[in-house]
Amino acid sequence: MQLTLKRSLKITAALIWYIGGAILLRKGLSLVSEAKELEPILNWHWLGYGFGITWGLIKAIFIFKKSVNKNMDRIEAMEKPRFWQFFSGKFFFFLTLMITTGVLLSRASHGNYPMLIAVGGLDLSISIALLGSSLIYWKRWK
Repeated sequence: MQLTLKRSLKITAALIWYIGGAILLRKGLSLVSEAKELEPILNWHWLGYGFGITWGLIKAIFIFKKSVNKNMDRIEAMEKPRFWQFFSGKFFFFLTLMITTGVLLSRASHGNYPMLIAVGGLDLSISIALLGSSLIYWKRWK
């Protein structure tokens, strides 16, 4: 049973990683698009896209990849896994903090061209980092 539960924990962690990446991709694209609609003559919105993709790839390789590996190792080392342990308690705390901060930043950015680009680019970077580092889940299952 533990082997099945460990596999379920890994699948749940991967699904949440993908869902978070998809949500942030949609949100980031929406915020940068809102900036473009707000100031259609300006082209700074491309900075949001470029920053998001570039910084996201860097974070995927150097930060998020390590986080996925660490979580997979943690799950594999569990002797008595529980169904809620797909992420560590510390990770749940920081996830809650990040989601709350993201919501507040998004709400504050509406109608503010530079902030829409910055927050949209930040969301895109986290999305790219999540989606890019998720490849580790697949590599570790082989």
